[in-house]
Parts: sequence; structure tokens; C-alpha cells
Amino acid sequence: MSYISGSADFTTTVGKLNRAQHGSNSAPILSSRKFLKYDEEFKRMNFYSNRTHDWALWNDGQRMIDTYYIFPLMHLDPADPRNYYFAPSDEIINMTRSLGGRIFYRLGSSIEHSGDVHFNSLVPEDFDKYAEVLAGIVRHYRKGWANGYEYDDMEYWEIWNEPDLGTNMWTGTREEFVRLFVTVLKRLKSEFPEIKVGGPGLCGFNPDYFTDILNACREAGVAPDFISWHVYGSDVEWSAAFPQKGRDLLDSLGFHDTEISINEWHYVVTWDGIAFCDSPACRYRAFGGETGLGNIDSGVYNLAILAEWQKTPLDTAFYYGARPIGVWGFMTEDRGWNKNFFSMEIFGEIMKEYTARVETSSNKKSIHLLGSLSEDGKKANLLVADYRGQDFTVNIDVKGLENAKRVSAIVLDNDRDNAVTDVIWHNNILTLSKQKAGSAAFSVTFEL
Repeated sequence: MSYISGSADFTTTVGKLNRAQHGSNSAPILSSRKFLKYDEEFKRMNFYSNRTHDWALWNDGQRMIDTYYIFPLMHLDPADPRNYYFAPSDEIINMTRSLGGRIFYRLGSSIEHSGDVHFNSLVPEDFDKYAEVLAGIVRHYRKGWANGYEYDDMEYWEIWNEPDLGTNMWTGTREEFVRLFVTVLKRLKSEFPEIKVGGPGLCGFNPDYFTDILNACREAGVAPDFISWHVYGSDVEWSAAFPQKGRDLLDSLGFHDTEISINEWHYVVTWDGIAFCDSPACRYRAFGGETGLGNIDSGVYNLAILAEWQKTPLDTAFYYGARPIGVWGFMTEDRGWNKNFFSMEIFGEIMKEYTARVETSSNKKSIHLLGSLSEDGKKANLLVADYRGQDFTVNIDVKGLENAKRVSAIVLDNDRDNAVTDVIWHNNILTLSKQKAGSAAFSVTFEL
């Protein structure tokens, strides 16, 4: 018998799929909507929720989302709705909601790559007044204030983003940021106890920084509803370990009800060519070949880590997919769809069609499995993400689907984009064939 790559037991359910892990920093584009409209493709990715960070950067010329755009003159009265400018933020939020996406709102500033001079990442002069401004933004979307809305599902509100990155996100000290965080958290929870407030979207998992925030919250008699941080890398095992680390830290400090959120994540092999140089060779290291940022390793990594995170205590996650075209987008420069788009389409379909997760295990480091059942019991799915695997054949021992009426599969590889592919299903062994060594992913459907 051929080597068994892994197993899936559809007689043993181990929990529900967590749809909130399939989130993104994406939205329909507003600033160039006349020329670039991708609503149908956005819906096909079926993101559960969409984080608003950096939306102002890829909607050129639109004053949206960021606090200094909505309330630009801090000497004015935050209790007066005339001092706020919500129109473009309302438009893009409502566009996103109309296509099925919830909103996870990042309060504060988009990243500011302005060198040594900064305008938006400055420390607020008056923390209490700044907190009042943020309360006005929440009130607009939760309570209908300032000709606003009553969006009960606009639940998550994040305080800032990457204060540990440097002056392009926070020009003050850690101690100053901790004080701002506690001030805002207390103010928002006092008026809106029903929402979830947390943050601060650290660059990575930083236990010391989180501990300082959590200890300060305890001293102030308040607890964040979630902590958040970012994961950029290309090692599935390394990335998959972070949710448990976050849970362990929170539990060790007594914050058992505080959720964990990885609210930016993306495949990255090297930052050279993305941020740190502009030569053709540097750019190729980031974007060229199968290991490139929007190419097949990236797409299969996405499916591998999404499959693995379903087995962890992670509460919410947000893929850092931004504008359609560009470094973090879903399109190639000639406006074709890249492998990241097709990977998100596969996972979005799984999140739409299936609810229960079943027991799976892998016998190879490259193989990552997610097995699921539909709520009505009429369909089953097995996601097989073979990340950089060198075998040409993947064999999975599948239990509990012996009476399947039909088995079909689609494949995402270097040459095929979610194309129908052959599948062999014999004596409970599922056999999937690759065209060559390297990354490939299969979504296999069993009709019961």
C-alpha cells in the first residue's frame, strides 16, 4: 500500500468550525470604485468579519476610519456631532456590510511611513478627551448618534495598532500607551458595556508588553475583552503555536474571559522587496517564483494555517488582505486573481457549507487537514493542504464515509486555480495526485 499521509475520522466530531477565524482586513474599494469594482469576488471569499485598519491608505483621497479624519480638530467639543465627519467611513462600512461582512473597527491611526516626521501617530495631548472622541465614533455606529446607525453586530472595537512598532505607529513610550489604553477601555466600557473592546494589535506576540497592559487594567478595575497581535511568516508550525501561547498567558494572569485575536496575518518569506528595498532582485525575492507573496506557496500556506488554527483556542483572526492590487492584495498587476484569492475562496466555501469539525491527524509535516460535516449531514468535506510537500501522491485514510454516493475534488496548485481534478476513493483510502512536487491544496467533497 502507498504511504498514508494522514487520516480523517468522520464518525468523531470534535467541535464546531469557528467562522470568526476567517476574517480579513479587506473591503470593497471606494476611492476607485468607478474603475475597479470586485463585489462578486469579495463575496466569494466569504469573510466573516473585516478589520478596518489601513483602509484610509488604499482609498486615496478619502477621509475615512482613522480618528484624525473623523474628528480632525481636537480643540473642538467631542459632544457636538457637527465636529465629526463620518460620510466616507459610513459608505465603505455599509458597502462591506451589504456584501455580507461584519465590521471589526480599529480605533486610532493607519500606519504612517513618513520618515522622521509624524502627524498621525502622535501621542494625544489629552487622553480623556481623546477617549470621548472615540466614544462618539462608537456611539455613531452603535446608538444612531450623529445621524448614524444601530449595528448590534458591530461588536469588536480595537484600541490602536502596533504601538510597539516604532514612531510610524506610536511616538510615545510604552508607559504612555498603557495609560491611553486603560483610559479608553474604561471610558468605552462605561457607556457601551455590551461591546468588546481590546487590542492593541501588537506587531507580534509580546508577553511582556501584554503583561504590562493587563496588570494596568487590573489595577484600574477593568479587563479587556480581547488582546490582539500579528503573525507574519511562512512556517505553519511556528504560526499555529501562537493561539495557545496567548491563551496560556491570559489564564496565568487571571484573564480567563479575555479573547485572543490574531488580527493581521500573512505569508511572508522576506521583507526585502516588500518594504526594505526597490531593486529588481529584491522584488523578485518577495514576489517571484512559487515562493512569492501571491503565488502557490502563499496560497497553500493560507489554507494550512487556517486548518491548523481551527484546532486551537483562537477566537478571531484577520488575513491582511488589503486593496485588490498591490503587495497585500488578491490581484496580479495585470488584474488577474492570484493564489491568495483562490485560497480564500476555498476556505470561504467551507465556512459557508459546513459546521462541525471532525478528528484528523497527519503523518507528514507538509500535510495539514481539516475535516468537516454539513449541518444537515448530507455533505462532508476534507481540506488537504500539502505545503511544500515533495510527494506526488497524497493518500488519506478516511473513516465513516464508506457510503458516500459521490466524491469530487478541486485543486489549487501552481498551474490550476480551484479546478476540478481526479480523485481515487477505494477501500476508505482517498488518493490525490499532484502534477509535480511542491505546494498544492485539495478541497474534497463527499455527498452522503
